[in-house]
Amino acid sequence: MEPLKKYYSPMHSAEHILNQTMVRLFNCGRSFTHHIEKKKSKCDYHFIRPLNDMEVNEIEKKINDIIMLDLPITEEFISKQEAMNLFNLDKLPDESGDNVRIIRIGEYDACPCIGQHVNSTKEIGNFRIISHSFENEVLRIRFKV
Repeated sequence: MEPLKKYYSPMHSAEHILNQTMVRLFNCGRSFTHHIEKKKSKCDYHFIRPLNDMEVNEIEKKINDIIMLDLPITEEFISKQEAMNLFNLDKLPDESGDNVRIIRIGEYDACPCIGQHVNSTKEIGNFRIISHSFENEVLRIRFKV
C-alpha cells in the first residue's frame, strides 16, 4: 500500500463532498483534475456550460449542509477486484497493490483515495466557492474552507 498523500485534510475532505455534490446535482462525474492547497483549491469537470449564480449558491448550500451534519469520515480496504466493480479506478496508480483504500463520508460519498482526511465533516469548516470559469467544455471551480 502507498503512503498517504499529504493534502490539507479539511480541504481534501471538502473536495470529496464537492465531487459528490456535482455528481448528484449535474450528473457530470467527479473532477478529472484537481489541485488541493491550504489557501484555496480547484476542481475541473467535464461540463457543457458555465454555472449561473443560483447554481453556485445551491452547490455551496448543499456542501455546507452536509458539513453541518457532522458525518463520520472513515476508511476501509477492499480488494482491487471488488473496487473495480464499484468505482472508476483510472486514477489509481498501477503499483497500488491488491487492496484499495475507500474513503466514506457518512452515506453521502465513497471513493478510492490515498489522501489524508479529517475525522468528521464538521472539522472542515465553512465551504465557499471563490470563483468559477468555463472554457473548452471544462468547468473550473475554485474554493476554500
